[in-house]
Order: sequence, then C-alpha cells, then structure tokens
Amino acid sequence: MAGEALFIGWSQTVRGREEKALQVFNESVAYWNSLKEDGSIDSLDVVFLTPHGGDLGGFALLKGDAGKLDEVRRSDEFMRQVTRANLIVDGVGVVSALTGDALGAQVGLLQQQLGELT
Repeated sequence: MAGEALFIGWSQTVRGREEKALQVFNESVAYWNSLKEDGSIDSLDVVFLTPHGGDLGGFALLKGDAGKLDEVRRSDEFMRQVTRANLIVDGVGVVSALTGDALGAQVGLLQQQLGELT
C-alpha cells in the first residue's frame, strides 16, 4: 500500500432525521466493507468522535491504490451513497488523503519547495 486514501467526513445528523441517518450510515458501512471485500480498497477505518465542540463528528478512511480509489470515487454507487448522506447529515465531505509512503513523498516535496522559496 503506497499510502493513498479517501477521507469521508461528516458533522451532525439533521435534527429529526436520526433514524434515517443511522440507516444511511449502516448502508454506507456495508458498501465500504464490500469495497474491501472486492479489492477496490485495501483497508477501512470508521471513526466517531466524542463531543468536542467542533464541526467534525466522525469520518471514514478508505485506503488503497490511487487508481482504484479514483474509480471508487467516480462510481455511480459511491456518488449515490454520498448524495444520500448529504440529505441526512450536515457537513459531508470527501477529500483525497495521503498516509504512509505517500505522506513521506509529500513532505519531501514540501521540503524541496521550502528550500527553493526561502
């Protein structure tokens, strides 16, 4: 695993829609697990944050090959899942992320650019 990931974050459930939000969350987790089972992603972490006064309520981190993650992100089913979540939870966002070896490469690029700009 080179270190590419998709970060899927969310804030709070829309008030009055908690039951539907739980349904959509469970559907999303099942979908993400199916991606792991079929080899589209290498690993999955799902995290709920404890109350802290900030906007981020939780996130999922889908790790894998950059090309496969791009395919996942562009798939009809991924877009369907994100659209459903957006209708039931505030602050849903999907961001490409770097971990592991890819993080090291990004830090190296940052250091190189700092050297050129300072």
